[in-house]
Amino acid sequence: MGIVRGICISEKRGTQKHEVSEAKFVSDWGIENDAHAGHWHRQVSLLSLQKIEEFRARGVAVEFGAFGENLIVDGYDFRNLPVGTKFRCNDVLLEMTQIGKECHSHCEIYKVVGDCIMPREGVFARVLHGGEIHVDDELVVYPFRAGIITASDKGSRGEREDLSGPAIAELIGQQGYYVCSSKILPDEEEDLYQEMVRLADEEKVDVIFTTGGTGLSPRDNTPEATLRAATKNVPGIAEAIRAYSMQITPRAMLSRAVSVMRGQTLIINLPGSPKAVKESLEFLLPSLAHGIQIMKGEAGECARKG
Repeated sequence: MGIVRGICISEKRGTQKHEVSEAKFVSDWGIENDAHAGHWHRQVSLLSLQKIEEFRARGVAVEFGAFGENLIVDGYDFRNLPVGTKFRCNDVLLEMTQIGKECHSHCEIYKVVGDCIMPREGVFARVLHGGEIHVDDELVVYPFRAGIITASDKGSRGEREDLSGPAIAELIGQQGYYVCSSKILPDEEEDLYQEMVRLADEEKVDVIFTTGGTGLSPRDNTPEATLRAATKNVPGIAEAIRAYSMQITPRAMLSRAVSVMRGQTLIINLPGSPKAVKESLEFLLPSLAHGIQIMKGEAGECARKG
C-alpha cells in the first residue's frame, strides 16, 4: 500500500508544478487544471517519495513538484512495476503507460546540479476512472481487474444473503485485484452468459469468478453458460481446484465447474459456499497471477529447465 504525500499541478506548460491539497482526476484526460492533461498516454506523472528523499540526501533542497511530478507516493518503487499496472485511490483508477522519459529541455534542478531523477525514476499513467485524490489518501496497486457473478435464484430475489460473492471480493482484494463489478443473478443460463460476455467484451476484465450453480441440480446452469462464452478451454484450473477440494470432502467429485478463456479474460467457476470459495481461492491465487500474465502476453511460459 502507498500513501499520497503530495499532489502538484502547473496551469501552464514550462512552469514548475506547485502543491495542492487535493485534485480532481478526469477520465481519459488527467488532472483538472493541470497543463499536461489531455487525450494522450502521459496524463499523470508519479514519483516515489523515497527517490526524492535520496536526492535530498545529496544536499539538494527540492520541493515537491520540482521534477514535474503530479503525485508523490510513499511506499512504492514505481520502476519495479510493469507497464499496465493499475493504481486505485478512492474512485480514481490509473493505468501505468510509461516508465521514465527522454528529457529534451532540462528542468531547473538539472541546470543547478546536473541531474534530474524524473527521466529515470518517474512513471506516467492515464486516468481510467475519475474522482478526487487528497494528500494522505491511500493508493493501492491493482495488477488485475476482476468481475464476480453469484448465481443464485434466492439471492437474486433478496431471499438469501450472498456471502460467497463478498468472500471472493475480500480474498482477491487482499492480493491486489480490483473488483470492478459484482452481481447476483438468477440461475438462468442466458442471464449468466450475457453478464460474462459484458464483463469480458465491454469491461475487459482480466478474470471473472463465478460462485454457485455448478452442481447437479436442474437449476445449476453456470458451467453451460461458461462454456457457451468460451473461446478457449482451460481445463487445468477447474481440475486442480476439484482435486484439491477432494482432499477436504469427497463430495467435490459432484462439481461440474469449468474454467475457460474468452479472449483475454479468464472465467473460473468456484463453488457456492463461502467456506469452499475460501479454500479454493487460497489454493488457486498463488498461481493465477502468472497465468493471467501469460494470457495477456506479459510473461513467458513456465516450463522448467531440464
